Amino acid sequence: MAEWNELSTEQQQEVERQWAILRSGASEVVPEDALKQKIADSIAEGRPLNVKLGMDPSAPDIHLGHTVVLHKLRQFQECGHRVQLIIGDFTGRIGDPTGKSETRKQLSEEDVRRNAETYRKQIYKILDPVLTEVHFNSKWLAPLTFADVVGLAAKTTVARMLERDDFQKRYTGGQAIHIHEFFYPLMQGYDSVALHTDVELGGTDQTFNLLMGRTLQKEYGMPAQVAMTMPLLEGLDGVNKMSKSLGNYIGIDEEPREIFGKAMSIPDELMLKFYGLATDISPAELEALSAGLREGWIHPRDAKMNLAHTLVRLYHGEQAAAEAKRYFVTVFQERALPADIPDAVLRRSELGENGAIRVVRLLVALGLAPSNGEARRSIQGGAVKLNEVKVEDLLAEVVPADGDVIQVGKRSMVRIRLL
Repeated sequence: MAEWNELSTEQQQEVERQWAILRSGASEVVPEDALKQKIADSIAEGRPLNVKLGMDPSAPDIHLGHTVVLHKLRQFQECGHRVQLIIGDFTGRIGDPTGKSETRKQLSEEDVRRNAETYRKQIYKILDPVLTEVHFNSKWLAPLTFADVVGLAAKTTVARMLERDDFQKRYTGGQAIHIHEFFYPLMQGYDSVALHTDVELGGTDQTFNLLMGRTLQKEYGMPAQVAMTMPLLEGLDGVNKMSKSLGNYIGIDEEPREIFGKAMSIPDELMLKFYGLATDISPAELEALSAGLREGWIHPRDAKMNLAHTLVRLYHGEQAAAEAKRYFVTVFQERALPADIPDAVLRRSELGENGAIRVVRLLVALGLAPSNGEARRSIQGGAVKLNEVKVEDLLAEVVPADGDVIQVGKRSMVRIRLL
């Protein structure tokens, strides 16, 4: 362990520099002083820290909520440290019970592998691949014998497991907790044992799992990792944690126009939080933006437009961001149809003898609705327009012409091409 007075002045300054960067924005660091000590040891010994993030591939797409932790990992990399990204192909078969009111459906091995590959393609939009190790935890978990598993389970108690808020609520509410669910935090903690992790990151809802890593490392006679939690990012509804299942998310692999349009719907009161947690804005820039909004010399609309542009730039580049902004301004601020509306083929065989087709069927035929039921809901919600005229009759028939423009909602529109 490096003693502070044994470090040179330059090394002490580097410790303080890294500490300020890495501690900023985190909700909690457990224990606080241990992170600074690990940084000092890393500098004194000339070795990078092993910084871990576990991701269970239960859904194939990364959204902005995931990127809060990924951006912090990128900061660790910029300080010279190494990221251990754990794809939970083994733990994913159980599913993290965190925040769940019932037992999660177990994923098949095929589902896990397919989703994991999608994750791997997306993470390098943020992380440096040279400083990223990707591990599948089946490598060390699958070979464990039943005796090994019993020994692992003996290192904690049922009472400790029931300290978890979600387990406690289910237990007191008389809802089932299956034994295999207790093994999830044990397996996540064992990942840290297998990889000799120095620091593990996660959202604030992962605190219990991260601390289990510390517990198990001590039990196995190795230095305990530091647990660092990051704030959870609310979704577009402004209330719930961003989640694909709730539909309140912005996916980093979505089309640029979709990202831009969704970002413009972020509640004003959450705008600064999105800037701070989901972009590459510096603390000084964030403070200046906050002051400008507070004092009135920056308009919220302009700040949100810049936020939308920044999010598209981060994941699709500057050119795509500029185009997405032009599209949004043209369609939603100037109320004009863009010049580059995509074509959608409508075959004449879909039309009746009089050349007409019900709008419900038309939406499905053009791929603007996945089903007749969804098409009806779009019409009932006032979201459907044909050549800028709203369609309100569920039974309406139209005679489409080549070049007609049909629109559903704010961001989905096509130009009909008859064949």
